[in-house]
Amino acid sequence: MNISKREQRVLHALARGGALRVERGPNGKPLSVDCVTREGWRLEDGDMAVFRRLVRRGWIVSHAGGPYRLTRDGRLAVRAQPDNRA
Repeated sequence: MNISKREQRVLHALARGGALRVERGPNGKPLSVDCVTREGWRLEDGDMAVFRRLVRRGWIVSHAGGPYRLTRDGRLAVRAQPDNRA
């Protein structure tokens, strides 16, 4: 599967326990997206374009209005790396 570097960084953050928090407008459509790591840091690569691609591919999903988390397919799409700091 062809995955951009930005998508890969977001998927790694989600695989390590992070989440995508989506702010929605009055019509229910997403206005902004924040990718937050498990340590509480904000990841700059988690923007609306990356969010839409990950949702369209079925790699992230939200349950009961919570933050978006990685699916099983998303975990399989992540390339193995020793850590996400490089």
